Amino acid sequence: MPRTDIGPPKYSEMLPPVIKKNYGRWKYHEIPRPGVLKHVSESGDVLYSIRVGSPRLLSIDFLREICDLADKYSGGYLRFTSRHNVEFLVSEEDNVESLLAELEQRGLPVGGTGNSISNIVHTQGWVHCHTPATDASGIVKVVMDDLYEHFTHMDLPAKLRIALACCINMCGAVHCSDIAIVGVHRKPPKIDHDLFPKVSEIPTVVASCPTGAIKPVPKLKSVEVNEERCMYCGNCYTMSAAMQIIDPKTDGVAIFVGGKVSNARSGPMFSRLAIPYLPNNPPRWPEVAEAVRNLVQVWAKHARKGERMGEWINRIGWERFFKLTGIPFTEKHIDDFNYAMPTFRTTVNFKW
Repeated sequence: MPRTDIGPPKYSEMLPPVIKKNYGRWKYHEIPRPGVLKHVSESGDVLYSIRVGSPRLLSIDFLREICDLADKYSGGYLRFTSRHNVEFLVSEEDNVESLLAELEQRGLPVGGTGNSISNIVHTQGWVHCHTPATDASGIVKVVMDDLYEHFTHMDLPAKLRIALACCINMCGAVHCSDIAIVGVHRKPPKIDHDLFPKVSEIPTVVASCPTGAIKPVPKLKSVEVNEERCMYCGNCYTMSAAMQIIDPKTDGVAIFVGGKVSNARSGPMFSRLAIPYLPNNPPRWPEVAEAVRNLVQVWAKHARKGERMGEWINRIGWERFFKLTGIPFTEKHIDDFNYAMPTFRTTVNFKW
């Protein structure tokens, strides 16, 4: 009888033979050309990773297409990176150029290695999420179209990571990305008191609010929101469909900058507010694309080699960052959080 509930397989069962053979004994890697990583082991074995940008939301047809390519050129082995790139793991050097030629013929972009922009990671947006303030894949498509040459060429000062979260609950890796595009609600939830008792548990809804802005109203078998304390996160809507937070007229996009994960030389950095609001303007979001392009171009012009965006801002200071980028500094950039003293002007919590 076939097994139908086997759970995730042990990772070692999925490794290519050359990785199993040289596990823990890889000597170095290099990037002979954009999108191609060459890994050399202590035994002299070589493995090539051919990195391809994926459309992130994948169809069955696309999955079959890349699996066919993997069967043909990499012994059936490929993997997905944490940034939604597809990597073909090629152990036969003769197959590298053939695979690259077929990828070009099929219109699949190769790149995202070294000092370039990697594929953009994002949340689900209007496709699936129930609390989005903006779309995810739509904006990412626009931004990637606009910055495409920086994916296929390693012409930036350092790595560039961009992420998108369709609300401030931030399912995506926006807090640790150089540029973070974040959907923002700007109004408190509208409560449907007739619907609330039918679809909600009062303690759960009250407990869902991170700022304690919700309290019970026993007379109505419902709740009320202290709008002065609400930060429009939408957590309450997650608990109750009667707490509608989405507003197509006022929802929009904010942009944060300067986040990154830690590495051997420096610790992690959280992204910080740069642009508090841009309008939702589908299907091509021109204001967002222009703002991201401006940030990339200014950073690329002024940063030192190897300097990530947050490191560049720390070196030049926020005053010069706003001057160089032409972004107006407003009261919305000033931190009014309880711990504003240690975080003053390094992060912001805002509402308007």
